[in-house]
Formats: sequence, structure tokens, C-alpha cells
Amino acid sequence: MNDLGKTLDTAGAQPLTRKPVESSVTDGRHTDGIVGHSHAFLSVLNQVDVIAKSDSVTLIQGETGTGKEVIARAIHNQSLRSRGPFVKLNCAAIPGTLLESELFGHERGAFTGAVAQTTGRFQQANNGTLFLDEIGDLPLELQPKLLRALQEQEFERLGSGRTIRVNVRVVAATNQDLAQLVSARQFRADLYYRLNVIPIFLPPLRERSADIPDLVAYFVHKFSTRLNKPIDTVPEEVMEFLKFHDWPGNIRELQNFIERAIVLSPGSVLRPTLTELKHIAKQKPVAAPRTLAAAERDHILEVLEQSDWLIGGERGAAARLGLPRTTLIHKMRKLGIETRRSLRRRPIPIESAFAARSASGTFAAAI
Repeated sequence: MNDLGKTLDTAGAQPLTRKPVESSVTDGRHTDGIVGHSHAFLSVLNQVDVIAKSDSVTLIQGETGTGKEVIARAIHNQSLRSRGPFVKLNCAAIPGTLLESELFGHERGAFTGAVAQTTGRFQQANNGTLFLDEIGDLPLELQPKLLRALQEQEFERLGSGRTIRVNVRVVAATNQDLAQLVSARQFRADLYYRLNVIPIFLPPLRERSADIPDLVAYFVHKFSTRLNKPIDTVPEEVMEFLKFHDWPGNIRELQNFIERAIVLSPGSVLRPTLTELKHIAKQKPVAAPRTLAAAERDHILEVLEQSDWLIGGERGAAARLGLPRTTLIHKMRKLGIETRRSLRRRPIPIESAFAARSASGTFAAAI
């Protein structure tokens, strides 16, 4: 019989009896549903706690689909600016010729088709947060004006000589290596240093495999509700495939897989086609291009795990890496790696995705 259209049977299926408890980053007025309990992810949430209390420019780095916008929103929602606007702009989605107007606005008659005065994103974000996604795609000719807006908190609309002052916190994000772009003269060094005041590295999903059951339960609940197709069981074989897949598209790829599986499942059991799961199983992990900092961070994390997060001493991570203890601690801080002691200061309750059903609960965005 042809494999096409076959599905896994429900032997060994696990009941999806509870929506995963959300790790909440909250300032008492907002709650961001961020699903996960892995060490790598808790480290990011701890950084958000600290970073949100400042007004410093923050650069979020990570592969496509890792949830950079969600982290930017969490920083805003925990900050003193949370009552102000959260304004976003994708620098890769707008042609370079229009990007200056989108950022700073324009006066009537500034260019052909400018029939009215417009307010740019910087002004819209006054007293709030401006999220600049895909900052690596910002045209070179526009970078000096952005640098001035970051440093001086002032700019002029296109076609105007009047200076506008604002009070805006900027959070930028990229999946590119800005340092390499600087070396290739495709990105200004002074703007890079101004953006990289507080860096955050988001781990890819392959480094957060412990979070996959929670994320699966979250997405099953989200899409079964939206599509009005109740799903209460995930076969054990399916979950095993999902946990060990490399997920080059990260959380966004997992989300799309779950939505497709729910659409195709005939009953209350999540039943992706066997051919699709075989395709996932046969895919060889493809290492995504990584920055030198990301590679160094991964290596340090691996050695810390091997040494049970002991830094000093003969059996500690510093000795294994051939570094003085103080040098390793400095590198960890620079790369956004927190010690287990730091993580214990802020426990985040996470329950199993397959624990007893809760009578109520809601979710916010997970990617």
C-alpha cells in the first residue's frame, strides 16, 4: 500500500489533557505568554527582567523564527514605557526609497505622491518603544540619520528643516552577523556599536528541545480552537519525531507543522501523514550559519553542562576551557549566559504539557 495518506495509529498515544502553563514575563499590567522551561530559554527571560528596567538600546540576535518580536514586546511590557506605544518596522519589508519616510515621516510635497504630511515611526513611538526588525537590511545611506536619532533623540521629516525631538527606546533585531557586515563595509561600524549596547542571543529550537512538548500542546490548543477541531491526544511516536527534528525554521516551522496536522487530522488525535514524518526523520540537520560569538557561546554552554555549571576549581568549566575563572565569567556576561544561581533568583513555574487538565487558561503569542 502506498505510504501517501497513511497516518500513525494511536498506540502509545498521550492525552493532551492540559494546555502548557505559560512562563510569564510581567510587570503587573501586561502578560506575555512565552512557552518554555529549558535552561537556555530561562536565561533569556532572566535577561529580559534586567534589560527591561533600563532604557538602553537593545539588539536581539537569532535565527529566523526564534521569536525576536515576542522578546522585544516582553521588554517593552516590563518597562516603565509599557503604557506607551509599541511600534514596529520591518526594515527588509519596505523599499529603501520609502524607508526614510517610514522612519521619520515626510512633509507634503517632499516627493512625487506626497500629498499630505505623514508621521514616521519614530514620532509614533514617542514615550514608548520602537522595534526595528531586520536592522541589517537598513540601507547604508539611511544609517547616519538613524544613528543621529538614536544618539540625539531628534530628527527632521523628509522635506522639512524643523527638528523634532522624541523620547523613544529602540530595540533592534537581526538574523544576520552585523560584525561581518561591518567588515564588508555594508553596515556602519558606529551604528553597530550604538545598537549593540545590550545584546540578547535567542537560542534556536534545536537547543530548546525540552520546550517542544510544551510548544506542541500550546499550538494544538491554539489552532484546534481557531479551526474548531478539538484535538486531545498526541501519539507518542509523533512527539518523538517532533522532539528530535532539527527544525531549521525554528518555532515558526513547528507552528506551521502543527496547524497543517490539525487540518489533516480526521478525529481528536493529532495524526500527521506518515510520509511527512518520514520526511522529517530523514532530513539531515543542516547547521545554520553562525556568528563567531554564537559559536563561542554554544561551546561555553556545552562545557558548563559537562561540568554541571561549576565555574571554578580543578573540575570547573574555566579549567576545562583553559581560562582564568574571571575571564570566563566576563565572557559569560558578554554573551548573555547566566549562572544557575542567577536563574534560581527568578523561578518560572512550568508544568508538563500532559499534566491534569486545568479548567481555564489563555495563551498569548508563542513566537
